[in-house]
Amino acid sequence: MSTMPESYWKMISPMIAKAKGFLENGETLAPVAFVGSFSSDSTIPVLLKSSSNEAKDSSALAIKLAAESLNADFIFLLMEAWSLRKDKLLQMEAIMDKYGSIGASPYAVDVVSMALETRHGVWVAEVPIKPKGISKKKRTIGTPEFRHFTEFEGRFINLLPVKEGAARLH
Repeated sequence: MSTMPESYWKMISPMIAKAKGFLENGETLAPVAFVGSFSSDSTIPVLLKSSSNEAKDSSALAIKLAAESLNADFIFLLMEAWSLRKDKLLQMEAIMDKYGSIGASPYAVDVVSMALETRHGVWVAEVPIKPKGISKKKRTIGTPEFRHFTEFEGRFINLLPVKEGAARLH
């Protein structure tokens, strides 16, 4: 399954539109996870803290607990981030060694990073943030193009509760 099922797209597209609206109003995006359930037709937002590894672990636990309480079907992460320009991706290690981080390098691109965890895998998109018109504060994003992954690792993945007969991501 490489195309995101329509049921997920219907749930996350208003969140993406809201994020775009914040950017177009000159605001920044707070890093957030939306924990959602189809059966209850509800979504719980969980703000992510990223100031330290402990804060990130605490955020991951908060997402996991929200997912368990809601018997969630998906977790949608949305945040501003830095990414490397596509022509520099193969040089990532050298850039990290030289500058210490992607954000400190001259090759950093502001993006909205999106990840949708489901029982069918994870869909990920990075959408470049561009200036909106001549404004120095207002920014915008285009339509995300999600890529599907069946194997994924990280602190903010595998946080959905296991349902009867459902396989776990690895």
